[in-house]
Amino acid sequence: MGVHLLTGAGSGIGELVARALHDRGDELWLLARSPERAEELAAAFEGARTLVADLADASAVSALEVPPAVDGVVHSAGVVDVGPLTDTDPADLERAVAVNLVAPMVLSRLVVPAVRRARGTHVFVNSGSGLRAKADWASYNASKFGLRGFADALRSEEAGHGVRVTTVYPGRVATPMQERVHAAEGASYDASRWIRPETVAAQVVAVLDLAEDATIPDLTISPR
Repeated sequence: MGVHLLTGAGSGIGELVARALHDRGDELWLLARSPERAEELAAAFEGARTLVADLADASAVSALEVPPAVDGVVHSAGVVDVGPLTDTDPADLERAVAVNLVAPMVLSRLVVPAVRRARGTHVFVNSGSGLRAKADWASYNASKFGLRGFADALRSEEAGHGVRVTTVYPGRVATPMQERVHAAEGASYDASRWIRPETVAAQVVAVLDLAEDATIPDLTISPR
């Protein structure tokens, strides 16, 4: 039985990863943004431990108490704002960078000893937007490009400790977030055109379960 710490377990890819791990009996530590959300997660995943911190608050994240040994950390939470930079509120820019980049950095720093102890794996659920930039996605692209660089650096630092670091780059995934993105873009939404979240979640679990003789630094998943 493994011990896993997850963000974003309340919906989308993160929820499906948490469900797969929970159903097979792994020990889960789930990060929630509020006590109310923590209660919902505790009810949905019986026996899971919950931690409370708003990912936009780096000091709250750094003050969390984490398990002594962690086999897998899955960073799945994220926020996205779509629109021209000139129309984007500076507070929204700041929050995108705080949630998508600073929080994973701070949380990773916090759990380094625990992951080393288990010779575990950090998994960053990034995005195709971490590989390619385009108009109207400035804050999301910037935060995801930054997350890519951080994961690459962490991989180099931790390899000598037997720790693996994988970044997963899904293309558009049929999640509630994707539906909101389409609305912001003024486009019609057809879930059948995009990757099923179950597909990405299965690959994340496979990365966590990878045999000790190999590592997957980067994994890109695209719609057919």
